[in-house]
Amino acid sequence: MISIIIPTYNEAEHILWLIDHLKQYGNNAIAEIIVADGGSNDNTVALALSTGATAKVSPQKGRAAQMNFGATLATGTIFYFVHADTLPPKTFLSDIENAVKDGYGFGRYRTKFDSKKWILKVNAFFTRFDLFISNGGDQTLFMSKELFNAINGFNASMRIMEDYDIVTRAKQKATYKIIQKTVLVSTRKYETNTWWQVLKANYTIINMYKNGASQDAMVNKYKAMLSYR
Repeated sequence: MISIIIPTYNEAEHILWLIDHLKQYGNNAIAEIIVADGGSNDNTVALALSTGATAKVSPQKGRAAQMNFGATLATGTIFYFVHADTLPPKTFLSDIENAVKDGYGFGRYRTKFDSKKWILKVNAFFTRFDLFISNGGDQTLFMSKELFNAINGFNASMRIMEDYDIVTRAKQKATYKIIQKTVLVSTRKYETNTWWQVLKANYTIINMYKNGASQDAMVNKYKAMLSYR
């Protein structure tokens, strides 16, 4: 059974849309949908609860800590981490179950942006490959509970690059599957920033991470380079 874990912070605009989609195509075969909230000051939690999902405020804010918290509430044997502004393919349940049956311990999808801009199609194209730059959370991430526990989950001290970190560590213990279907990803980051600004910020942070920069340095740099939420 699959437990779906959604980290949120002020996601009232998207949470009903996502949960309805997951419930519709989960075919009543998912263990639960867990919303791990970071202390939203909108009605994200109330909306999530209205759908029958489990929704609780995490003791610690930050995606990594929130996803770990959600995992402690999960009863499934497979964890599926989904950002609130993404929409998995309709076949997500069978895709993930089949990947695990085939021996993959974890994996992700490719990206399709909610936009017709050709430059974003270029970005999305490269997510079909096993590249470090494509290990972000927007592609969603599934992982067996056994593997998640073996690597001690996400690094809760990380406020940025947590998805890249867990994929790197998981690859040392299990095989990795890139499902060649797409997750629909919101382009809200591009509404207040140009494609070049986002690309430059992403590459800057990745290089800082690879060179051992502190979390504070990376978070502050990212905020300085982008106008986003």
